[in-house]
Amino acid sequence: MTNLSATDRYQGVGMYDMRNLEKMKTLGAHAPEAMKAFVTFDKAALAEGAIPGKYKELMALAVACTTQCPYCIELHSNKAREKGASDPEIAESVLVAAALRAGGAITHGTHAMKGNMNGILD
Repeated sequence: MTNLSATDRYQGVGMYDMRNLEKMKTLGAHAPEAMKAFVTFDKAALAEGAIPGKYKELMALAVACTTQCPYCIELHSNKAREKGASDPEIAESVLVAAALRAGGAITHGTHAMKGNMNGILD
């Protein structure tokens, strides 16, 4: 093992390399109460409850797709599989996310339309 500087080590790990998640320990060291609260909240939100864990993981995957977080996509697709989600369920979750993201673009696109509203606002 070579003695690399922190900068060299960082540059060797890409922006979305899963090894970056190891730095969460550093966040926790610098903000322990906030990190503890986050971990507790995250566990509670994803715990089995009125909604089974598998479905919570599929929802988390869909949200991860809309927020475009590769870490979350990786983590929640794996967790969903661990909880019994099939590839078709994962695929449908991804497509639900895509449909909602596209729907948001379409509905927000209405703000770009100018001109006669044909009496809609009369």
